[in-house]
Amino acid sequence: MKIGLRHIRYFLVLAEDLNFRRASEHLHISQPALTRTIQHLEAELQVTLFDRSQNFVRLTDAGRAFREGGQRVLNGVEATIDLTRRVSIGEAGALRVGYTDFAIADALPELLKQFHQRHPGITVRPHHGVTAAQLQQLRDDKLDIGFVTGPVRQPGFRSRVVQTDRPICIVPEGHRLASRSSVELADLADEDFVHGPTEAWAHFYDYLFPHCRKAGFQPRIVQEAFNSVGILGLVSCGMGITILTESIYDFATGGLVPLPISDIDDVMVTEAVWASENLRLPTQHFVDFLEQSDNHRLQGAQRLK
Repeated sequence: MKIGLRHIRYFLVLAEDLNFRRASEHLHISQPALTRTIQHLEAELQVTLFDRSQNFVRLTDAGRAFREGGQRVLNGVEATIDLTRRVSIGEAGALRVGYTDFAIADALPELLKQFHQRHPGITVRPHHGVTAAQLQQLRDDKLDIGFVTGPVRQPGFRSRVVQTDRPICIVPEGHRLASRSSVELADLADEDFVHGPTEAWAHFYDYLFPHCRKAGFQPRIVQEAFNSVGILGLVSCGMGITILTESIYDFATGGLVPLPISDIDDVMVTEAVWASENLRLPTQHFVDFLEQSDNHRLQGAQRLK
């Protein structure tokens, strides 16, 4: 069947006006050319679209059905053309974003909200994953941006710090340390710990364990859970204590007591990480957005001085 968009468009213009002369003028073609196009369309469909038996033109039942379907087709084509153009300039498409528990509990939701306001045509597709898994997914082109525990200093990546967290000890209510206003790491040397699996949580442990060794001990991990929610659940059941971040504790349920750690001065960082070359346009827009956000924060800090 040889029916193209031109046939549909000519038909719809005539169906709207029901006058061959005016429709041909609107389409900037001759009236005989419009007549031949409609005749070809009817021949291909093997139906009569226009009733010309009287002194006026009117749509047949088949013509009305074709008008509804033809309008949907034309609208779909126009939407596809618009989407194609927006994709070509990076204003439409998808952005695959990885995140850790620490990122989703603090900076990430607001960043994604602001980015969506600036680029509403880009759909954000979040994927939860620990740092090691996200870095591999970035290498395999399964993620565009990762929000990971830093610092990341691996070839092929660029990164930018998006949040900082202070570590905090979390104990169950009724624990011997629960009445304290703060603790030192050495106070935790004989405690049972609940944490994530070593391989999955390696980047967090790279931050935490040197501090513990400096205090004279290696945490004795007796229970493991994959994510922070599971860890906090086990702690609230009295299975042990943990060290996470202040932002994570803000989302904790009852039965837990937060204790600042007085002898850890440096913070843990979460970084946005992306491939250093050949960025897709939505990714480049997000990187530009992060850089602009940093500039706004710096300008704000300077005004406060």
